[in-house]
Amino acid sequence: MELQQMRYVVAVAETGGFTRAAERCHVVQSALSHQIARLEKELGARLFDRTSRSVRLTAAGEAFVPVARQALAAAERARAEVAAATGEVRGRLAVGAISTVAAVDLARELGDFRQRYPQVRVGLQTEMSDPLIEKVREGTLDVAFVGLVPAARPSGVRERVLARGELVAVVPPGHALAGREWTTLARLARETFVDFTAGSAARRQRDEAFRAAGLSSEVSFEVTTVEFLAKLVRAGLGIGMVPEAIAAELSGLHIVRARPAPERTERVVWSALGPSPAAVAFLEGLGVDPGGS
Repeated sequence: MELQQMRYVVAVAETGGFTRAAERCHVVQSALSHQIARLEKELGARLFDRTSRSVRLTAAGEAFVPVARQALAAAERARAEVAAATGEVRGRLAVGAISTVAAVDLARELGDFRQRYPQVRVGLQTEMSDPLIEKVREGTLDVAFVGLVPAARPSGVRERVLARGELVAVVPPGHALAGREWTTLARLARETFVDFTAGSAARRQRDEAFRAAGLSSEVSFEVTTVEFLAKLVRAGLGIGMVPEAIAAELSGLHIVRARPAPERTERVVWSALGPSPAAVAFLEGLGVDPGGS
């Protein structure tokens, strides 16, 4: 079994097709298909169900892909560690971030890092906190910036709190609360909410504050990004609660502070198994000791 064959299988799984996978891997499709067929013969199992319209992983493929990703990551990590031993930082830096990250200027940090370490392939993806933490655990991401309730203790990762803050309400012009500087959670509980997906870390920040106050709330619209939340609030479909640092950037909305205010912490997380050389350099650039917890 060759690493290249694993790379091809992962590419097909992630792109959903042999043509797109071949384009990603910079090979002709026939060569990629041939290598995957050889691997399937070696394994004694089909990894993909192919039709004229779709390509789907079989049960064997579902079992194979996560292990293949780990093997590819381990091989890349080995090359990076060898380079680091000679004083060169290379390999990859896969970063994840919530859309409401405010504790760091992530664009600037990534730009500075790429200038300092041009041999490192830098990538970024945005997602909700829970999936980001899971991707760090499984090695898909090296570092992630997440927002959690203060009491949360995610397993399988190391972390450092970067900032603590509060959520504030955002309401559209003309709303009854638009002229208020602050209000109570009990008053906000009478409103219809636009909020993040139920069960997500972003949603728990508000839910737990309401629960602690003995309050419930009606959520009619669930979103995954703060931009869409703001759009629905501007349309008058409900009110929202977002981090104070982010609320100031949402044009056309009024900020209303709540008492008691839902609290959150912004954290950077990395693998409990130890960061790669590139991740170490990135964390140190943030002033974070990657040997800490």
